Amino acid sequence: MKKINLLFFVLLLSASAAVAQVEFSAGLKGGLNFAKLDGQMADFSGTLKNKTGFHGGAFALIKFSKIGIQPEVIFSQQGSTFRVSTDNFDGNFDYINVPVILKLYTVAGINLQAGPQFGFLNRAEIDNYDYKGSFKNSDLSVALGVGWDLPFGLTIDARYNLGISEIEDDPAYEAVKNQVIQVSLGYKIFNIGK
Repeated sequence: MKKINLLFFVLLLSASAAVAQVEFSAGLKGGLNFAKLDGQMADFSGTLKNKTGFHGGAFALIKFSKIGIQPEVIFSQQGSTFRVSTDNFDGNFDYINVPVILKLYTVAGINLQAGPQFGFLNRAEIDNYDYKGSFKNSDLSVALGVGWDLPFGLTIDARYNLGISEIEDDPAYEAVKNQVIQVSLGYKIFNIGK
């Protein structure tokens, strides 16, 4: 019986040490988007150009020593500028994105990031005309990036969100996907552990 109690005590200490190694943080982030639609559109003789927008939302971080998991909920302005001859038309596509990022920490809070991002279309307008019915309500991307978690709660991220699902719902469009470069600044509002 004493051996079982000793074993239980050792397991309890090991579990406590493991929990003490876990950090939980939550905060807010925001920044700039450099977005572009990528693909071909039937009956479109112009070009697609980059469009600058912003993004903002909340994140949570569960960090185990050198690995972290960071789910987020982000409002994101995306789209493209459509250039036909000498005219430009703004394509405004707003998404609610839910990335689930795996972070691999190297030194001094610098981390490599990768994970899926699930997007939900909120608005699709071209020069203030509603085209939401021509596009799918959801989007799937792969997020790749690098970040820096500073010791006083500040975070800096740069990511490339590569669309892997086609966003159009209209046969006039062919294989159109989102591509977004994001530069973010965040702040951990609270932090538990480590």
